[in-house]
This record gives sequence, C-alpha cells and structure tokens, in this order.
Amino acid sequence: MEINGTVILDTFAEAFPTWLSRVIITAATPEWAYRAAVEATGFATSKIGCPCEAGIERTLSPAETPDGRPGCSVLICSEKKSMKSHVAGRISQCILPAPTASAFDGFPRATSRFYTRMHYFGDRYEERCVVGGRECWKIPVMEGDYVGEERFGTVKGIAGGNFLIMGKDRQSALSGAVAAMEKITGTEGVITSFAGGIVGSGSKVGCANYRFPMPASTNHLWCPGLRDRINGSLVPEGVTSIYEIVMNGVDELSLRNAMKAGIESATGTGSVMYIGASNFDGRLGQYRLSLHDLFR
Repeated sequence: MEINGTVILDTFAEAFPTWLSRVIITAATPEWAYRAAVEATGFATSKIGCPCEAGIERTLSPAETPDGRPGCSVLICSEKKSMKSHVAGRISQCILPAPTASAFDGFPRATSRFYTRMHYFGDRYEERCVVGGRECWKIPVMEGDYVGEERFGTVKGIAGGNFLIMGKDRQSALSGAVAAMEKITGTEGVITSFAGGIVGSGSKVGCANYRFPMPASTNHLWCPGLRDRINGSLVPEGVTSIYEIVMNGVDELSLRNAMKAGIESATGTGSVMYIGASNFDGRLGQYRLSLHDLFR
C-alpha cells in the first residue's frame, strides 16, 4: 500500500490499556494556562522510567472552562491505584504555585473518582465555594486566592498507539515527523507525551545483552546503523533515520483517527520513504492497530 507515494508497511501498532484523568487548567491569560500545563506534564514521557505519562491535550476557550477563563486540558495516564498521587502531586507542585492558575476535573461524569485533598494546603483558612456549578475550594495564597476542584474522575484509556516515519536521512524523516505532529497536536482525546511529540530513540521491553535486569533498551531491530550488523533487522534498504510518534488516547477510535491523520500529513511532505509501526508480536498489549486498516 502507498499513500502519497510513501510505502505503508503491512504491520500494526501494539497498544495496551491504561487509566486516564483529565485536568482542566485555567488562568488569567492563555500564556499562563499553557505555562502551568507544561509544568504539570513534565517528566512524564514514558512509564518505563517516569512516574506516569502525561501531555497537553488541547487549548480551551473561555466558553469551554468552568470559570470562563482561557485554559488547557491535560491527560495524565497511569495505573488506577496510583492516579490519585500523580494528579495530586502535579496540581499541588505545578498548578497551584503557577500565577493565576486553577485546576478543574475534566471527567466530571466518570464513575470512578478520587479526592486530592488540596484544601489542606489552606491550613484551615480555606473556604468552600462554587464555580460554574462545581464544588470548589478557595485557598488563600500570596497572590490572592487559589480556586479549584479537589475531586477528579478517572476512566479507562489506551496507551502506545504509534507509527514510524522513515527517511533517507535525518532531515527527511524529521520533517515528516514534524508535519505529523502539527496535524495531531490539539486533537481532542489524544496526547503525545514525548518532546515535541516525537521519539528519536524507540525502545524494546528488557534487554538481551546485559545480565542485570533493565525495563527497556534500544529497539535494535529498528536502528538503521545496525541494519547490516544484526540478524532480523526491520529497517528497509535506503533508510538511515527513523522517528516514532507515540500516542495515548481515551479510546481506540481516537488513536486510529490520530494515527491516520498523522500518517497522511507525514507522507504529504514527499520526504518520507516508509511508514511502519512498533510492536512486540502481541506480547505487550491487547490492541493491534493495523496500518493498512486505517485506510480501508
């Protein structure tokens, strides 16, 4: 199969279940909302070595937020049992200290809920209040008052949707990856947690050549520099650089739509030779997102 002259390999992305919480961050200006969102999603690229996975989902207009201010929505992904600590930690350490920022629940209809107990920061000077019909707390802080929710929902989601962008050189592959991310960025229900949404060093589960245990190591089968040095290399001839786009989403349909849109945009640059996907023959997750099925 070819899209815009780029070969789409007959393979699949392997994804797995996760849990998601959505935090709506608002502030006096779009810039301060974005800065708080960036801080709240830091060190959250991959559960391999980070406490959780998180990313900015999209920007929000005042009409879309509980307090009528500009905002951003972020998705935090983790195991259900640890979601409370991740959300509470990122609100308390990244959002509450940010100038003019507030945090609200982005899944108000979720049946599974938890309390962050943010009001304890008020040291008994806090007060209950209502914002946009939501029960909130007003906490006195140095700039005035912090106002936000402390009850948040969590829902089932999917992590690990991905595709690989391959080029004859680094610039060719990277320009395709950038085009893909420009299309995917801002898609509702999807986040890309890595820097700029692009992965330059894909990994595999565990390692093969060291005796001590490691959670992950370089995905050697997709390393162009090893193509002629190892058995079973998956790198097509002529490819010298590969970038990966990895996504988490609220459901399988959201991931499929984002993958399709990203692939179409990447191939539209004319610089991409092949599109593939990373998988582990079904050993990692239960979801198989076929690249060819995206375009059928």
